[in-house]
Amino acid sequence: MKYVIGIGGVTNGGKTTLTNKLIKTLPNCCVVHQDDFFKKPDQIEVGEDGFKQWDVITALDMEAMTNTVKGWMENPVKFARSHGVPLSSSSDVANPDEQTHILIVEGFLLYNDPQLLDVFDKCYYISIPYEECKRRRSTRQYTVPDPPGLFDGHVWPMYLKHRREMEDSCLDIEYLDGLKCKEELYNQAYEDIQNNLLNRL
Repeated sequence: MKYVIGIGGVTNGGKTTLTNKLIKTLPNCCVVHQDDFFKKPDQIEVGEDGFKQWDVITALDMEAMTNTVKGWMENPVKFARSHGVPLSSSSDVANPDEQTHILIVEGFLLYNDPQLLDVFDKCYYISIPYEECKRRRSTRQYTVPDPPGLFDGHVWPMYLKHRREMEDSCLDIEYLDGLKCKEELYNQAYEDIQNNLLNRL
C-alpha cells in the first residue's frame, strides 16, 4: 500500500520538525521537502512590493518536485533505496513491494499547485498567529538573509493570499495548531496517521 501525507503550513510553523519526527517512527517512510526545489536566487523575480518573490509558487521548480513525487509513486521501493531509506524487515510481508510505503511531502505551498492536489491521501496544515510567526522568523538564519521589511511587506501577505486560495480548493485539510508543544503535535499527527492506515488495510 502506498500512502502520501502532505504537511503544509505557514513559514516557521513547525512543518520540518514534525516531518523529521514522523520519518523516524513511520515504516518505509520517505520525504520530499518543497524547500529543496527553490530556483536559484538570480531566477527569482522582484515584485511590485519591491521584494524578491521567494514566497510564491513561481519561485519553485514545481515540475521537478512533481516528477520526484511521481518517481516515488511509480516505485517506492526503488525510491527508498536510492535515498538511503531503510526498508522495514519486521513486517509480516517479506516482499518490500507488498509492504506499506509512506511518502511525506512537506512545504509551505503544497496545496497551491494543481499538479499535486490529487496525490495526497492525507493533508495537514500547521498554522500559527502573526506575532508568533514573525518572532520565529526573526530568529532563523537563512542562506539568503531576509531584507528589512520582508516579513510584513511580502512573507505574511503572500501567506494570507495562498491560504485563501488553498481554502477555496476544497481539499480535505486537517488543521494543526503550531502553538502546541512539538510532542503534542507529533502525537496528534502520528495517531491520526496510524488510524487512517488501519482503516485502509
